[in-house]
Amino acid sequence: MRFLDLAATSAAVGATSGRRAKVELLAAALRGLDPTEVEAGSGWLAGELRQRQTGVGWAGLRDLPPPAAEPTLTVAGVDAAIDEIAAVRGTGSQARRRALLAALFAAATADEQRLLRGLFSGELRQGAQAGLLADAVARAADVPLAAVRRALLLAGDLRAVAVAALGGGATALADFGLRVGRPLAPMLAQSAPTVDEALAATGVPAVVDVKLDGIRIQVHRSGFDIAVFTRSLDDITARVPEVVAAVRALPARELVLDGEAIGLDATGRPLPFQQTSSRAARRTTPSVRGSAPVAPAVLAAAGTTGEAVLTPYFFDLLHLDGEDLIDRPGHQRWAALADAVDAPLLVGRVEIDGPEAAGAAFAAALDAGQEGVVVKAPDAPYDAGRRGAAWVKVKPRHTLDLVVLAVEWGSGRRAGWLSNLHLGARDPATGGFVMLGKTFKGLTDEVLRWQTERFLDLAVSRGDRVVRVRPEQVVEIAFDGVQASSRYPGGMALRFARVVRYRDDKSAAEADTVDAVRAVHAGRRPA
Repeated sequence: MRFLDLAATSAAVGATSGRRAKVELLAAALRGLDPTEVEAGSGWLAGELRQRQTGVGWAGLRDLPPPAAEPTLTVAGVDAAIDEIAAVRGTGSQARRRALLAALFAAATADEQRLLRGLFSGELRQGAQAGLLADAVARAADVPLAAVRRALLLAGDLRAVAVAALGGGATALADFGLRVGRPLAPMLAQSAPTVDEALAATGVPAVVDVKLDGIRIQVHRSGFDIAVFTRSLDDITARVPEVVAAVRALPARELVLDGEAIGLDATGRPLPFQQTSSRAARRTTPSVRGSAPVAPAVLAAAGTTGEAVLTPYFFDLLHLDGEDLIDRPGHQRWAALADAVDAPLLVGRVEIDGPEAAGAAFAAALDAGQEGVVVKAPDAPYDAGRRGAAWVKVKPRHTLDLVVLAVEWGSGRRAGWLSNLHLGARDPATGGFVMLGKTFKGLTDEVLRWQTERFLDLAVSRGDRVVRVRPEQVVEIAFDGVQASSRYPGGMALRFARVVRYRDDKSAAEADTVDAVRAVHAGRRPA
């Protein structure tokens, strides 16, 4: 297929409002792909590159050559070119990658360049999400939509499902049953501000799980073969030997477990999230620090490199010794989990019959240094890849009134607007402000327009990327916690910061202090 035809479909889908019309356009494009092009082409129609990492960011998409006058690119040729770009490594890689990218863009027409920019930037806005593509795959392959959705949930890979459906029809889709060793999209939880509202969604009785501030893991075991996957289905087996050792010590022959891995300090309290995530990102064998109450197999897997131990805690069981459990109600899966997994490796869980007991469980989780709780309906099946009302997470929400110190020019859809805010807390000791991080979350187009005018009026210096402003504007920021950070002078950074509203009723002298931030970091309530 010509790459131009796929670009034309993308543009047409973006310009179409009706769901049925979008599906027809996408299905026609899928039918036109050569079998060898389906994997790449179906991903592009969903706005995703087959190559997860290309090394190309927004900076690399500047100063590219003008578009070609005539189309010459094919889907297969573009995929091969992106493969070559993604494979660049070593000395001189930046210049080599830039040259390959320029060559690809020089061969692309204006419409093709638009699609390429969206794919490389990850901001292809054409209104074709995974659910819409599932409908289109079913239409193109003439198979039941339910079969496509089921395969997508179990495979967690739209491209693989498209290849199977278009190549082998419903028979090939049926092969996407849960397979030990192949990760599936995890079940997700909705959010609620209180346990009362969570119970309104799940009903009672319910169970309340401790919500750990770790990394989501899905562990597959078949005999002595064990694989550990993240929420995004990345294989991190080599990075978490303690998790592997813990599961290998269990008596079952085949298992698929859902849980979290978290770092603990010497007292058994959770380490900050960034320490857990950075440990999982390094290919090193960890060592024990102190005497945290972790399973013997976890301790036995620890080395002597001085890194924090990652301890796995499991809250669901999806497969046990040849039998799939995902369609079983939660209480049956959890009973099987309790029989199959040692108690020290289970997430804390209590059965509750009303708001009072749920509130007590929430308070106990926070007192133990955990992130919050997840309230679960005991009769619900494991809804892979879905964020339904059967699981509802509740976390404390912090807000602070901070001062904007600088703003970065936006990119992509936000080009031409001041977007990313540099946030600072007041320092009573110096009379200045301590930067705590940045955010562009929670900003509507209306707010972006307003703040662009506002901060240009407050500007003290205007760079190509950053506009520094007088520290006068107060903004209310919601965030999930405070983590240690060597990136900022105060040694702290906000986690998942987002804008609630601008506070024109407050002056910078009334903004929250860095001491209030330290109190949140230490697990105390700000004074």
